[in-house]
Amino acid sequence: MTETTINKLKNHEAKEVTIKGWLFNKRSSGKIAFLQIRDGTGFVQGVAVKNELPEDVFNLCKEIGQESSVIVTGIVRKDERAPSGYELSVTDIKPVSLSEEYPITMKEHGIEFLMDHRHLWIRHPRQHAILKIRSQINRAIREFLDGEGFVLIESPIITANSCEGTTNLFELNYFDQKAYLSQTGQLYNEAAAIAFGKVYSFGPTFRAEKSKTRRHLNEFWMIEPEMAYYDHKANMELQERLIEYIVSSVLENCSMELKTLKRDVSRLEKVKAPFPRITYDEAVKMLKNNGFDFEWGNDFGAPDETFIAEQFEKPVFVEKFPAKIKAFYMEPDPENSSVILGADLLAPEGYGEIIGGSQRIHDYDLLLRKIKEEGLPLKDYQWYLDLRKYGSVPHSGFGLGLERTVAWICGIDHIRETIPFARTLNRVTP
Repeated sequence: MTETTINKLKNHEAKEVTIKGWLFNKRSSGKIAFLQIRDGTGFVQGVAVKNELPEDVFNLCKEIGQESSVIVTGIVRKDERAPSGYELSVTDIKPVSLSEEYPITMKEHGIEFLMDHRHLWIRHPRQHAILKIRSQINRAIREFLDGEGFVLIESPIITANSCEGTTNLFELNYFDQKAYLSQTGQLYNEAAAIAFGKVYSFGPTFRAEKSKTRRHLNEFWMIEPEMAYYDHKANMELQERLIEYIVSSVLENCSMELKTLKRDVSRLEKVKAPFPRITYDEAVKMLKNNGFDFEWGNDFGAPDETFIAEQFEKPVFVEKFPAKIKAFYMEPDPENSSVILGADLLAPEGYGEIIGGSQRIHDYDLLLRKIKEEGLPLKDYQWYLDLRKYGSVPHSGFGLGLERTVAWICGIDHIRETIPFARTLNRVTP
């Protein structure tokens, strides 16, 4: 007898194996019981037949409660009807810990109830699939960037300054001085890029936005590469290759999870570089020509982004935004200083911006002027200005929002399901 996991059952066809897991659900019909077993790697159906088992074992199969932890032994049988292609003919079952009456049943539950029980809801096949895909996206990002010669740099979470003003930051009392939970690691990545050439940070970021939309969380994860000697064009080319790699990796490694989510993979299969590029001016014209009440100089809202993205089968770059609505550190277009050398990447199917990036200002005098125009405290940014005094070079970078990317690839409606434990306007537990 071999101990194995559900995702490796295909290697043990017609053999007796043991699985350590939990009873997700069960149903019985007279002399047969069907056990849905999970072990963290997947789900499989165990079939317990009365006349093939000792009486006490069969009775246990019928009586054991949902989410009890169990050690199940059985013979692996090929079954084309099963999601994994296999099922288990149960020969023995041993309880490890019997579960009390489980609060999340097979009936419909309201979203607030499910979020209150998020610590249990993540056991559900749908949530399991989403978070497995999230894990694969994490892996793919690191594989791609590491393969491109990037160095991982951990940026601080507690900072004295902000990247884009302090309006949307969580303020801390840090030993009697003001500090903030970081909204980005970008400024620190710029310092590291001058030291290592190509770097990235990958960690939690925080925005104190009082937003209840399906696209916003107050704590979320960002992947932020920063590259010395990269201009705006090279920056976009790296982004589209990264996105193509992520999507291809999920298609290759998460077919079962995508099937569980009923995801239309034909839409994802079209995500191949290069991606279309339009200017902000072209996007504004597109909106106005289709009845949107939109003025040049405004930032796009969710309906605007959705409409623009729906015109394309792939993610689309919108570049050269007005400088006044973008961050102070973005390099002006040398042909038109009122716009910047930056772009947002909009995902198709209504998922909106998943990447924001730009070429950074590398001229000391220009950056100093921008900091003063923004009214930012000069002393807090002196170290950032130093980067322009000692071997400054043109450089670029971007930030990819992990949860929005997960939502798009999974094809799910709300970003709260894309992270194990969501932090939103009214939720800090569980």
